[in-house]
Amino acid sequence: MRPHVELIHEGDYVWHAAELVGGQGRAGERRLSVDEEDGSSSLRIDFRTDWGRGPGVHHADTEYYVLQGTMTYGGRRLGRGGYVHAPRGVPTEAITFAEGTRILHYREYGDAGFDLHAPRRPGARDDVVVLDTEAMRWDAVPNPGPMPGLFIKYLRVDPVTGFYTRLVHAQGGWSDHRLAHHPCYEEAYTVQGHMEYNFGTLDLGTYFFRPARVKHGHFTTMEGGATWLLRSDGELHNWYTQNAWVRWGGEAVNYGGTGGGRMRWSQSAHDLGRGSDRRGARDLADLRASLAYARSQGAADADHVPHGHGADRSLLAIAKALDAARLQGGHGDHGDHVHDHADGRHGDHDHSHAKGPHGDHDHGHADGPHEHGHMDGPHAPHGLAADWGADPRSLEHPGERTDAGAHNRGHGRAWKQGDPVPAPILSSLPVRSRSRGRWDADGM
Repeated sequence: MRPHVELIHEGDYVWHAAELVGGQGRAGERRLSVDEEDGSSSLRIDFRTDWGRGPGVHHADTEYYVLQGTMTYGGRRLGRGGYVHAPRGVPTEAITFAEGTRILHYREYGDAGFDLHAPRRPGARDDVVVLDTEAMRWDAVPNPGPMPGLFIKYLRVDPVTGFYTRLVHAQGGWSDHRLAHHPCYEEAYTVQGHMEYNFGTLDLGTYFFRPARVKHGHFTTMEGGATWLLRSDGELHNWYTQNAWVRWGGEAVNYGGTGGGRMRWSQSAHDLGRGSDRRGARDLADLRASLAYARSQGAADADHVPHGHGADRSLLAIAKALDAARLQGGHGDHGDHVHDHADGRHGDHDHSHAKGPHGDHDHGHADGPHEHGHMDGPHAPHGLAADWGADPRSLEHPGERTDAGAHNRGHGRAWKQGDPVPAPILSSLPVRSRSRGRWDADGM
């Protein structure tokens, strides 16, 4: 399993001697992302000298993409944008790289092993793909989001697994005010341009590896656009979230406060974002333009409000869930305690009832004997009830607790129309770069 890496710049990685079995020459690699269980890896390689290797068979599904310099495969010379996909177990021809060449190198479902002059392995499928991507045409992305302006070049698509590699370009001004998640992993390396989004600044040399179901978005693209080499281990369906919030807490045993006793506490994404103004006026204007376009197409999308601004959405959502449960009979006899929590109308009215006129009617923000928790349904213990609008069990993939990936919440799983759509997972602590990644709660 690979860790969530988002967002990091290649310059923040150390160099290693490149692991290119059976080759002649010197090269160094930066290990952008590695799966230590099955050998899968995403690498940035620089060739210090001319380098070459004879024909043979890779142990892993392998890809090469030229960022700068030249690659020669089977006698065909390729410059910037040259691409080779060599399926695992399929014989390849000789390959060479000129001194000074810089490439992206991917290995999937196998280690760096290479067997010189080996025959085709039993069960191997497909053939080697060789492309000059600079000569390929950009096609408009179907259903790109709320605004037109995304373009794509498909480099390879696996008809069995859905795994695919593509170049994606967003033209200047393209934006998306929503957060998306997918049933598969997604990784990308920025080969050109500049984009801002909820995890930081995507510019030349930045990289992310995002496990399945991690939400991301709030994109704004700067002048000149931005381009990525992007890979996914399955078909990339887009599922969108708005008004996202996260709240957590507990009981402190021996920290916080000054009294020395236990202390209840809680924080939210709103709290972490308070005081942050990293999205500038240009960004916010682009996000508003994306929202206006979506509404012009009939979408009933909510306003985009950064965490830390306006009302704390977690408090509004909790209060609404408690009130919905009361209306269903979950609050018992508190019939005269009515809240109207239409989104955004109450500004900073956060329903904090400490020492207020409701006496012992506590929504979890002050000490008191009658505390409404977050358990579901009117028959929950002690009468605690919250109605979130959806059964939490309906928000999981049907097999995620029992299948081979049950140990990993971010494990990619095949999805088809008609299946339940799983909710996004928390992504609070990805690996981030000191020079490009940012933290203001918007990346949770």
